[in-house]
Parts: sequence; structure tokens; C-alpha cells
Amino acid sequence: MNAVARPGHRPDLHRPGLGAVLASTWRVATPERQRAAVDAIRKAWESREWPDLGLLSYSVYLGTDGDTLLHYSQWTGQQAYDDFVRTYRDDRNAEIDAAVPGIERVVLHRYAPPHRSAVLGAESAGAVPGAIAVVEADFDGPDAGRQEAWVEAVLAALEDDQGKRPARGGIGAHFHRSVDGTRVLNLAEWESEQAHAAWQAEVPLGEAWRRVRAYPGLVGSRVRRYTPALSLEAGV
Repeated sequence: MNAVARPGHRPDLHRPGLGAVLASTWRVATPERQRAAVDAIRKAWESREWPDLGLLSYSVYLGTDGDTLLHYSQWTGQQAYDDFVRTYRDDRNAEIDAAVPGIERVVLHRYAPPHRSAVLGAESAGAVPGAIAVVEADFDGPDAGRQEAWVEAVLAALEDDQGKRPARGGIGAHFHRSVDGTRVLNLAEWESEQAHAAWQAEVPLGEAWRRVRAYPGLVGSRVRRYTPALSLEAGV
């Protein structure tokens, strides 16, 4: 089977058989190089057989900073990714690097599948995401219970928001816990980058959000916006 590219397509974040999620960041410096890297990724993958080692989907997002790429891949399990690295990754990366020299592969994190999700805007039911706000939270050590509790605090803050500043243009928030117990990733889907920016700027944060930001053991958090660029799956 060959890879099938679906530009702008959204992967099914709760698909059957999903056992692991890998998320990594590349830096490429300019918007032109972002697009060139996406084109090179598509060419490198479409010209090869789909690696039948438990890879379910591979998606790439363009950072609105004009520099970064977010890679989000779904696997049947963590071992499936390790097998891919040993067998298939190097030749693909070599072809991409030849087309776009100087890519900086910044970091890769391993996550369990999303364990909690929330609807952000009832009026956006069924909408196709035009942007995602990627929220990353880092803690001072591994603690699965703290990961869970922090997600619950965020969900409580989102619920508290509903009557104060409805998330117009919001679609859904999907929370992933890192397998090492030290971080949480939230993929928050929005109809557009502008909708998320407007929601952030609408009103000051309330007490529920202050508790999230000052959560014990939280050592850093950041929000970056991306737009869908490419999603690859095995051809039928």
C-alpha cells in the first residue's frame, strides 16, 4: 500500500486501535521553507510503500510563527514507532533534508492516546478545524495523578468560561498525557486562528484559570497556533 495524502485533513483523534501518539517539532526558519518541507515530506512518503508496522496516520501542521512544523503521528503502540525508526525513518529524512537543508529537529515527545476531550463551542459541531492551538504543560517530575488532576482543572475552567466568554469558533480540546508522566499536551481545535486569538483576548482570565496557571508543580506552559498542512494514511 502507498501513502495517501490529504492536505488539510484532520486525523481521527479517537480512532479504533490507537495505542500511542508521537508529537515532534521541527524548525525551518521561514514560511517558504515551511511549505517546501511539507512538499518534501509528501513526496518522500508518497513515493514509498506505507510502513506496515502499526502506523495509523501521520499529520503535519504549519506554525503560524512562520518557522515551526508540528508532526503528529498515531500508532498502535510505542514499539511500533521504535520499529519504524530502525527500519524506515532514515531514508525518508535524508530525502527531506536534501530538499530542505538545515532543518532543526527540536524535540519529540511520546504520549498515550487522548484520554479526555471537551466540546468548545456547541455552534461549531461538525466544523472542520482551520487551526489548532497547541497547549503544552510541563511539570517538575513524573506524576500520573497530577497530570490527570491538572486536566480536570482545565476542564473546570473551560466549563466556567461557557457563561462568561463562549468559545465562538471553538470546536474541541483533546488532552494527551506523556508516557513519562511529566507533561500534558492539549490539541485545541478551532475554526480559524483569528477565532482562537479573539477568544484569548475577549475578557481577563478568571479564578479558575488562575488555579490552572498556578497549579502545584507546574514549571512551564505555552500556547502555539498551527494550521493543518498534510495528513497521510495508508491507501486502501
